[in-house]
Amino acid sequence: MAGIVVVFDFDRTLIDGDSDNWVVTEMGLSDLFRQLRSSLPWNSLMDRMMKELHSQGKTAEEIAECLKKTPLDPRIAAAIKSAYELGCDLRIVSDANQFFIEKILEHHDLLGCFSKIYTNPTFVDEEGRLRIFPYHDSTLSPHGCSLCPTNLCKGLVLDDIYASAPEGGKQKFIYLGDGGGDYCPTLKLQDTDHVMPRKNYPLWNRIFSDPALVKAAVHEWTNGEELEKTLLHLINTISTKQNTGGSNSSQSNSSDCKLHTVVVYA
Repeated sequence: MAGIVVVFDFDRTLIDGDSDNWVVTEMGLSDLFRQLRSSLPWNSLMDRMMKELHSQGKTAEEIAECLKKTPLDPRIAAAIKSAYELGCDLRIVSDANQFFIEKILEHHDLLGCFSKIYTNPTFVDEEGRLRIFPYHDSTLSPHGCSLCPTNLCKGLVLDDIYASAPEGGKQKFIYLGDGGGDYCPTLKLQDTDHVMPRKNYPLWNRIFSDPALVKAAVHEWTNGEELEKTLLHLINTISTKQNTGGSNSSQSNSSDCKLHTVVVYA
């Protein structure tokens, strides 16, 4: 639907697991990962893991093949395709990385559904080694957000999405996430927006520790089936109000959050 922007986190939201952990485990890096975990930031640690794979003679193509086995709920894939076909603008904001995300989405024929992916950039260097870099270069311009890791503030990314939105900022946003890093952008959502936290995950816990801080209406989900039903219901509801000249009232949305009204549509 024109005027609806759907923003997905990736790990444990779009896919049912963590892409970094998947590669580390499936490609035999768990011991080295544990040894270095306390000494390196996560983003730098994953770049170091790619160096180790390169030293073992593993290619970027082999990493891509490993990523094809990452679990993705078919109901979530169906929800993405339906939202895209309905005309929504789909984005990804993730602390994974470009290579992992794109290879997984390509495998499931979903990459073309997303207008933009905001994540840690990657490239394969002249030696064939996959390199992973931070989205924000903290050595040049620290983002200064205490809620987010130094390599990526999702709240700043959401600010950029809001600022670049056409139609005079009249878009309705739906944000789906699970982790602590999704809390900062959740706080930036407006009272005409919606947030879909995965139940009993860090974002859900943060929201309901003080729900008055969140302006957006809150709709929890636990699995792919609930995500699909809730997301498509929201899209259809917003579209109906737009087509009839109505709008999501700020009063009803704010009361959803303040009263802990969490909606899962059967």
